[in-house]
Amino acid sequence: MNTPYGLEITEGCATCRLRKEGFFCSFSPELLRALGQASHQSIFPAAALLYVEGQSPRGVFVLCTGRVKLSTTSRDGRVLILRIAEAGQILGLSAVLAGKPYELTAETTEPCQVSFVESEALMKLLHQSGELALGSAQALSREFEAAYRDIPDLILARSSAGKLARLLLSWTPDAGPENGVAEVRIRSSLTHEEMAQMIGSSRETVTRLLSQLKKKQFIRLEGSTLVIRNRTALEALAA
Repeated sequence: MNTPYGLEITEGCATCRLRKEGFFCSFSPELLRALGQASHQSIFPAAALLYVEGQSPRGVFVLCTGRVKLSTTSRDGRVLILRIAEAGQILGLSAVLAGKPYELTAETTEPCQVSFVESEALMKLLHQSGELALGSAQALSREFEAAYRDIPDLILARSSAGKLARLLLSWTPDAGPENGVAEVRIRSSLTHEEMAQMIGSSRETVTRLLSQLKKKQFIRLEGSTLVIRNRTALEALAA
């Protein structure tokens, strides 16, 4: 069955046809059934708030489909997007385990299906299952490793142009062009404002820099698809 957003409905982890390698998708069938009994499936439209920074944790959110942006707000009201969560990732885990407010705000960037597990139910399963406890520790480790890797790359770059180049390159495969194909196509749903929030800049600056990159033929825009025409030049700009 399809939803009005074109998403395939899944009733639980154990019977999900969208399963792939990931935190909640790679557990044993027994644990998946237990998680399915403890979870609630929901569909959210784009721009829906799953939780906000400073809110007491009600539970964790497993992203089945779609993308969610995780952001924080400075004292002067500036928004900084720290990362974009992909399908298969779990959100809010560190807050639930620590018993402290959510550190970030989670907002959908497109229609998403989300599996929600209440804090009490998750903690009970963690005490019962060593498999789930180990998986949770590994998920937290990957999350902090990504933060240590990405934040210096994007925030500590010398210029806004360098930060933007690093951001665009972060969306591409690590390997270089194959089979003589020099262009890399990227489909992104982020607006210029959201891209600015990811590099600590302004929307006007991002719009101007993208225009300059197009004039230099480093990139090309085809609707919502961004085509990197000269990866080497972007890498030099990001260095």
